[in-house]
Amino acid sequence: MFVIVKVFMLLAVAACVAKTQPSLSNENCLCNRVRNTLIKSEGVRDIQIYPPTVFCSKMEIVVTSNKGRRFCLDPNKITVQTLIHNIMRKVKPTPVTSTANIGLSL
Repeated sequence: MFVIVKVFMLLAVAACVAKTQPSLSNENCLCNRVRNTLIKSEGVRDIQIYPPTVFCSKMEIVVTSNKGRRFCLDPNKITVQTLIHNIMRKVKPTPVTSTANIGLSL
């Protein structure tokens, strides 16, 4: 009888451990809910764009407002794409200069 209790306890522990393990189809995305547009009254402190990875198959756009609130924007909406395009157009790329001396012999 005591062995049966041990077996049931072992099965219960195994079931609990299996339940807490992430499944292969479960993605670890930052954005569970997304907004379609920005709220102009909040203002934007920071915008971070995360490309798809092995952990999350979606592109994610995380915005931090001036009030410190973080929210996600839907990258598939035209208004969000226009916003990102306008921001990227304003940012001037910095030239990359190399100071390394690479010696190649042909």
